[in-house]
Amino acid sequence: MSRATDEDTRSPEPHAADSHDLIRVHGARENNLKDVSIEIPKRRLTVFTGVSGSGKSSLVFDTIAAESQRLINETYSAFLQGFMPNLARPEVDVLDGLTTAITVDQQRMGSDPRSTVGTATDANAMLRILFSRLGSPHIGPPAAYSFNVASVSATGGFTVDRGAEKTKTEKVSFSRTGGMCTHCEGRGAVSDIDLTQLYDDSKSLSEDPFTIPTYTGDGWVVRVISESGFFDKGKPIREYTKKERHDFLYREPTKVKVNGVNLTYEGLIPKLQKTFLSKDRESMQPHIRAFVDRAVTFAECPECDGTRLSEQARSSKIGKISIADACAMEIRDLAGWVRGLTEPSVAPLLAKLQHTLDSFVEIGLGYLSLDRASGTLSGGEAQRTKMIRHLGSSLTDVTYVFDEPTIGLHPHDIQRMNNLLLRLRDKGNTVLVVEHKPETIAIADHVVDLGPGAGTAGGTVCFEGTVEGLRASDGVTGRHLDDRATLKETVRKATGQLEIRGASANNLRDVDVDIPLGVLCVVTGVAGSGKSSLVHGSIPAPEGVVSVDQTPIRGSRRSNPATYTGLLDPIRKAFARANGVKPALFSANSEGACPTCNGAGVIYTDLAIMQSVATPCEDCEGKRFSAPVLEYHLGGRDISEVLAMPVTEAEEFFGSGEARTPAAHKILQRMTDVGLGYLTLGQPLTTLSGGERQRLKLAVHMADKGGVYVLDEPTTGLHLADVEQLLGLLDRLVDSGKSVIVIEHHQAVMAHADWIVDLGPGAGHDGGRVVFEGTPADLVAARSTLTGEHLAAYVGG
Repeated sequence: MSRATDEDTRSPEPHAADSHDLIRVHGARENNLKDVSIEIPKRRLTVFTGVSGSGKSSLVFDTIAAESQRLINETYSAFLQGFMPNLARPEVDVLDGLTTAITVDQQRMGSDPRSTVGTATDANAMLRILFSRLGSPHIGPPAAYSFNVASVSATGGFTVDRGAEKTKTEKVSFSRTGGMCTHCEGRGAVSDIDLTQLYDDSKSLSEDPFTIPTYTGDGWVVRVISESGFFDKGKPIREYTKKERHDFLYREPTKVKVNGVNLTYEGLIPKLQKTFLSKDRESMQPHIRAFVDRAVTFAECPECDGTRLSEQARSSKIGKISIADACAMEIRDLAGWVRGLTEPSVAPLLAKLQHTLDSFVEIGLGYLSLDRASGTLSGGEAQRTKMIRHLGSSLTDVTYVFDEPTIGLHPHDIQRMNNLLLRLRDKGNTVLVVEHKPETIAIADHVVDLGPGAGTAGGTVCFEGTVEGLRASDGVTGRHLDDRATLKETVRKATGQLEIRGASANNLRDVDVDIPLGVLCVVTGVAGSGKSSLVHGSIPAPEGVVSVDQTPIRGSRRSNPATYTGLLDPIRKAFARANGVKPALFSANSEGACPTCNGAGVIYTDLAIMQSVATPCEDCEGKRFSAPVLEYHLGGRDISEVLAMPVTEAEEFFGSGEARTPAAHKILQRMTDVGLGYLTLGQPLTTLSGGERQRLKLAVHMADKGGVYVLDEPTTGLHLADVEQLLGLLDRLVDSGKSVIVIEHHQAVMAHADWIVDLGPGAGHDGGRVVFEGTPADLVAARSTLTGEHLAAYVGG
């Protein structure tokens, strides 16, 4: 054996490929970021913290993840890029060391009525193949079990031109077996219009019988109906003949002449379906939405019993289970059923389906069913559903980006989520998490704290390092990381109660409970225990109940806090009064808009497959208004200067002096109360964080006249320091005589409550019962539920 030489024993030189262990960000300026420069370690779990609006999402999603996606898109051909969204390069000087980014955000899943948990995760596709192979009787291919595929058959002929002498006609027939219920078209529900909400049938057309918005007596819509010649204008609608009633409600579009003008008359029902009912409910104006909610009822389809599937699809079974039965099961029960199938011919399919269903259970969503409409999932449930396809993936060296993955999770479930994040990291992936919960911050390998404040007061890195270093730092997050709430010494006494008897919505089991009024009542329990079903589905909704749910606010670049809250209306009127002109001049979406950029403030240049270039409008210099409009002033400021004010400055501006406007001042006060004093009035809604949007919606609903406020997880997106401000707001509401009912998991809110209703003990069919009702002190003393145990640990430090 030869002796080893010095060269053999010398440690090898490090490989060049091993030097790329950092994601380097230099000079990030997206949204409110102020030349942020950081280095993020790869293959580690990095948590980004900071108050709501400090720039976390701007750095993680709008800079790092966005640039990764843009660079991936650039690897495709120009032809394919033409079908992809044109992504702009983020405002950053250097981005180095990026890997493929997979983003799992908290955006709600699409609200298409045909989208379900099963279709969104491909579990339905696998079940359809399974039933097409093993189902008895055999009814056809996988499409025969799909509620999105209709049965079609056709027969006809076509001519094949092969020259003058060879041309011939061939007969063909085509058929496809689908699983769609023909009555509800695969929606599972049918809509019905309550005619009594459309008109007063005791009145005639000449007596203005309609109760539909925009259907006024002198409007063109009503004139077309009354002047169409199909009806006697003086005859009450209830006395119409069968033909007149059909023409009034269902007549096909017909040309008519009204006062010499050619117009189209159409029956009331199809016209309403085209004008009102075809639109997304959330995009409707409030009075239109109220009318639709009042006039349209949705009922389970009587043909398919809400399964969406045809009778033929439901007749094919494996054992005694049809595909409709399988989709209606809780996923954990379905996983057990699939595990019992041992057919060798479909073994690979069963293994893949089993893994998908087990992933649901592992991630804490075993209580869902595959036929659950995806639009009904909460933000937290939607985010975890999107994670399903990434669990068990063999990909490594990928950057996973999560936006508050613990949203909607009970403290008991957070540890399970933490384990999943650590598993992704341990497979060699980089995991970036935007988070507020101390339990998740505690497991980080690296922490980046942004701040120190929100909006223009944020956008800088306050701390970068370990969790222990963060805890010892003097930043807002470090000071609040170990906060523990204390139980109230005394609680408020109820002034009344809302009685709920026999509540059975979804998984509730004939729940009887009294919700106290005049106090802060918190409804809690593990995810899927029935909290929303109890509060939103069972609490009687008389006049005076104001509900603030998790539905995200919608808005384009042209929408801003001033337009969304209605603040711009009194501001425009104040400018108009002061200058003796029309209010419409002070709207960038109306007559006052800069004619060059149409009020957008920027000029967009479309470069086809390349990113569109946005440059500030040279005529208005980005102010969005035309030059003559900017000559008008109120209190020494023009309209663009007012929209550039922060809320706190605007509150002072409209509170006194020449610009005093009480209506505007009230709205600004509400925005300050919810902690949005730093926002500028004209800031596009697209730049607001999830927490800021949640609080902006709360500020709007605070104007509603009601005695009972129902809030669904108001701490979503809020920093530990922001939760204190929210509790102060809830106290002020209760002290002013309101009743506040909160669905919440945050222990600080539970400890601050006057009364707690705890649902459980588990999720799905293991929940739906009231396991505790009483004061927080009693819950901690009893420790009889999961919530009691976690709250006791929290207040005990």
